[in-house]
Order: sequence, then structure tokens, then C-alpha cells
Amino acid sequence: MALFVQKYGGTSVGTAECIEAVAEKVCGFRNKGHDVVVVVSAMSGETNRLIDLANSITEEPAPREMDVLVSTGEQVTIALLAMALQKRGCEARSYTGGQVSILTDSMHTKARIRKIDEQGMRDDLDAGRVIVVAGFQGVDENGNITTLGRGGSDTTAVALAAALKADECQIYTDVDGVYTTDPRVVDSARRLERITFEEMMEMASLGSKVLQIRAVEFAGKYNVPLRVLSSFQEGEGTLITLEENIAMEQPVVSGIAFNRDEAKVTISGVPDTPGSALRILKPVSDANIDVDMIVQNVGEDNRTAFTFTVHRNDFNRAKDVLQRVSDELGAREVSGDTKIAKVSIVGVGMRSHVGVATTMFEALSAEGINIQMISTSEIKISVVINEKYLELAVRALHSAFELEKPAVEETM
Repeated sequence: MALFVQKYGGTSVGTAECIEAVAEKVCGFRNKGHDVVVVVSAMSGETNRLIDLANSITEEPAPREMDVLVSTGEQVTIALLAMALQKRGCEARSYTGGQVSILTDSMHTKARIRKIDEQGMRDDLDAGRVIVVAGFQGVDENGNITTLGRGGSDTTAVALAAALKADECQIYTDVDGVYTTDPRVVDSARRLERITFEEMMEMASLGSKVLQIRAVEFAGKYNVPLRVLSSFQEGEGTLITLEENIAMEQPVVSGIAFNRDEAKVTISGVPDTPGSALRILKPVSDANIDVDMIVQNVGEDNRTAFTFTVHRNDFNRAKDVLQRVSDELGAREVSGDTKIAKVSIVGVGMRSHVGVATTMFEALSAEGINIQMISTSEIKISVVINEKYLELAVRALHSAFELEKPAVEETM
């Protein structure tokens, strides 16, 4: 028999009926003799409701008090699920993050897990109980409630699975696995049987919303087998595992990720002297703005154009920062564009195959799609294009790399 850590997200526990359905599923595992630890999010929409309440009181709520407030959403869910399990004769106990001793740092609203004391959970499991834990939260060394940031319940589940050395961490959500790309954009998108931690981290960072990147990173670091499944239908889902566990016939490209929330900012006519990039990017970093792709072009007059992308929500602030930098550097102009998108191909098979970039650029060229920026790593190529061509680009690349076809190991 196995030990499973299962996480159910907001839509999976969005109503009392959904919570009853989760209880049925969990009892099914327990009745087969498996040990189960369940991590739950707040009911769908509850965290947003609590945030709106805080904003109705003050425009700048204290981070410590925000953590106290929003952590209550998960507390409601764990109690209701424990009741539903007990009603079915399945002994269960609910715990907040603090009660199971998830110790974090003191960075309120975006804390990181430092340590978990798993002994109390082991005692409950030995006694035959299902443990129901509030995701997304912990306590710091002073006993203050902390939260891990939006989507932090995934991280809680993986961290508990690592601490307990669980056989598998199962993330139940409203999709039945990880797909080659978004099925709403490409009808022939295919659910992957498996994907590596490395590929999943890239896809999560590049726009795939299936899993929180911190959770995938944590799972990879501690080698926790991670599976994405549907809360609403039966199936094997997608297993996320180490590269060496993937069959040798790994496809060149495993998936296509995209992000519509991109904007680019350009500062032109910057003197091409040592330290210019630092003088541009440090004020942006100091403003807590994340920079993604960067391109620098050198002109004939020893001046350069420096372009980078940011989240669209940060566009105006980034332009304001650059305007101040422009005046200090004696640059000519600051410009920007919010009508862009990023499309990326991802696959560990790219390490051992040539011509991947050529195939990508040929597919985009055939559709008349101009590439504005390019970024690469060992296992991904990202391009920035005009937003209006995004879905056309995704479909063209999905077809060019024949992602609708099952991988060799899936057909054996």
C-alpha cells in the first residue's frame, strides 16, 4: 500500500457538493488501504472575497494582517472536508499550516518554507487517520501566520510529500493533465503521459497555468513524483518525473507554452559604454519589476537600443523608470508596446537534435509572422511576436512539430 499526498484546488472544493465528491474520492483510496494526506485550497472565489474585504477597509493593508485574513479561507475548507470524511466513516483530522508545524520565513504574503515537523502527521497516519491540511500557509519562528503566495497550496502539498517521503504527490485540478498546449487554442492538443521536472518548470515559467513553478521546483529538488489529475473525471493524468525515468524516445519538443501578459520597453540612443546595462536595469529591479527577455543592439554611432520585456501590469511603471534613466544617460527616446505575446517551444529532446530553431522559424515565416525578440536555453526557444498572431503561431508550431501524434513510448 502507498502513501499519497493529494491536493484539491479551489474549483475542486468550490461548493459543499464538490467537497462531498472529494471526500468520496479520498475514502476510496483509504478503503484500498492507502495512507492519505489531503491539502486543500480555499473554496473557489473565497480568497478574492477576503482580499476585497481588506481593500474596502484600507488601500494598503498590513501584510501581516492580510496573512491572518486570507489564511482563514483554507481553514473553512479543511473543517468541511474533515466532516464529510467522518460522515462516511473515514476517520480524519483537520490541521492549519501552523498546527502541522510548517515553519516559514517571515516574508508575509510570499513566505518560503524552511522546515516541516512531520512526526505528528506520522502518528495520525499510523492511527489510520486521513490528515486534512490547509494549503498556502504556515507560521514563522515567532508564531505569526504566513502565506506562501497565490497558488501556494501546490507548494504545500509537494513540501509535505517530500517531508513524509510519499510515494506520489497528486495535484487534482479542473484539467485532466498537462497538454502539449492549451486545448482551447489547438483542438488536437494531446495530454502527455509524462513530462520531466525540467520541462514542466520551463512551461510553468513561460505561461502554462497548470502548476505553480515553485511547486515543480520543490518536487524536482526532492525528487517527489508529481501527478496532475482531474477532480471531475477518472484518468491517469500526467506524471512529472526525473529525466532519466523518461523513455529513450523522448520527443524533440514536448509542448508549447504562451503568455499574453507581455509588454516590451525600449530605450534608444543609449551611449554604448561599460555599465550602461546596469544603469538601465538596476532602477527597474529596485522598483520590484521583473525583467524577462533582453535584447541589445549596437548602432553605428556608438549608441545602442536596449529592449526588454516585463509583465503587462508593470508596463507603465517600467516606462516611468526608464524615462528617468533616459534623462540621466542622455538617451534619445523611450518607447514601448503592450500588444505583444511570447510563444515558447519546450523539450529536453532539443539537447540532442539539430534544426529545431530552423523548424520553428520556418513555421512562423510560412504564416507571415514576424519575430521581434528571441531567447533560448538548452531546452526551450521563446519568441516575442505581435499579439494578434498568437493563436495562429501556436497552431502552426503544434503542427510543425507534430505534437498531435503520440510519442513512441505511448504507442508501445
